[in-house]
Amino acid sequence: MKIAIVGPAFPYKGGGAHHTTELAHRLAAAGHDVTLESWKAQYPGFLYPGEQTISTPEGVPFTGTRRTLAWYRPDGWFRTGRRLRPYDLVVLVVLSPVQVPAYLGMAYGLGSKEGGPRLVALCHNVLPHERKPYDVPLMRRLLRRADGALVHSAQQAGLARDLAPDTPVLTAGLPAHLPTPGAYERPAVPGEAAEPANHLLFFGMVRPYKGLDVLLRSLAEIEDVSLTVAGEFWGGVDETRTLISSLGLDDRVELRPGYVPADEVPGLFAGADALVLPYRTATASQNVFMAYEHGVPVIATRAGTLADHVRDDIDGLLCEPDDVASLTDALRRFYTPGEPARLRAGVKPIDAEPHWALYLEQLLSR
Repeated sequence: MKIAIVGPAFPYKGGGAHHTTELAHRLAAAGHDVTLESWKAQYPGFLYPGEQTISTPEGVPFTGTRRTLAWYRPDGWFRTGRRLRPYDLVVLVVLSPVQVPAYLGMAYGLGSKEGGPRLVALCHNVLPHERKPYDVPLMRRLLRRADGALVHSAQQAGLARDLAPDTPVLTAGLPAHLPTPGAYERPAVPGEAAEPANHLLFFGMVRPYKGLDVLLRSLAEIEDVSLTVAGEFWGGVDETRTLISSLGLDDRVELRPGYVPADEVPGLFAGADALVLPYRTATASQNVFMAYEHGVPVIATRAGTLADHVRDDIDGLLCEPDDVASLTDALRRFYTPGEPARLRAGVKPIDAEPHWALYLEQLLSR
């Protein structure tokens, strides 16, 4: 099959670029003729406050990736669509409704549904966690134009069907697609370290829906446990520092604002007893898989698909979202004598292969 994937790829950073690139590699390995259409300018700077690209790819780039698309060149959107008309399948990787105008321009270039390539919207989030007034109408238009949508949870499938009742929606769990910074030596004996470090990790982009403020308030309720917060802030870093000071946590919380390069990730996890994901809402998160690759248990809320990946009381603990008391109880349970080592012993590496096989099967089905 002749397949075009349109989405962020290296040198763009983050989970979207990793997933898009890995998807291209796996479709090509399955025998398909794959083209990857990426961006030279994906978003205006004022819409994405962080660094969009990095100099060193954190994985293997897909050979022959085209990087011609730009948010400020609508003529290029149409030309890309017209060039993809001979393809059998065009996959639009949707990370934000901000991409939708470009994708509609490509769809216009593809021509009518009849006789053209099958068009699939691969939605990491059907609608953003923090919404703008234009999000719903844009996503409704895109989903109604598409021949199908692929989403990553039943809740997201419901959103897609509400927006476009006549568009077929398929669901497949988001498989692991992790950075590959080089060789990482996983601990030979899980739970080998008998004494906890009394240190927790919050990792990844910091946005209100991820509940860092809930974690800080919970941390203030327990003693002798410290926290590193490592990741880009989408605003609010000064407010976070103010909250840390007001809670008396200045000596226990280390803020590391900014993107964390892949070669620094192992060190962060090596120093942590657990990764904490205090999300208010979620769809899917690669951070659970990343923690398990590093042999670290996870304390997470029951938001989105997090509870599908964290085995409560086996390789982590679950609590209720947006609930300081529930998270505080989970932290106290985690630090019961012997619990950090027991939960660490339950952590297993992720076997991504069966998940990717199902993912490709769903994507290619009609």
